[in-house]
Amino acid sequence: MFDFSAEAGFAGLFIASFAAATLLPGGSEFVLIAVVHKHPDALWQAVGVATAGNTLGAMTSYAIGRLIPNRVQHRSIIYLHRYGYWALLFSWLPLVGDALAVAAGWLRFNPWLALALFAIGKFARYALVAGAWHGFAATLLPRLAQ
Repeated sequence: MFDFSAEAGFAGLFIASFAAATLLPGGSEFVLIAVVHKHPDALWQAVGVATAGNTLGAMTSYAIGRLIPNRVQHRSIIYLHRYGYWALLFSWLPLVGDALAVAAGWLRFNPWLALALFAIGKFARYALVAGAWHGFAATLLPRLAQ
């Protein structure tokens, strides 16, 4: 299908992961699956690259939130007030995650704690996606090809 080196795959994965965590639309899971499928021996490196890109993208959204004056109320802000820092573990969720990252910046959450919680949640998601694809590709794809 596509022929690319692991380094090129990692670069594309980082860019896709970063963009997916900002307010830009996009999904990095497909890029992660492509890299893991093409280079199964680099599964954990791919998860690390995707986590780093997505976490930096979330911190960019956090920084944007810091620039917004504290005059508006939104559902995500009310949610963050109720659940606090732990809600940032769900910053990987589509649509809601971007709002959580911006709201965390807007509420002036501790940036180091926000960074850690963003990274933990995003790592868990990417590890699950990559592991599921790796297991699927190793067990079911050969059977389907027969």
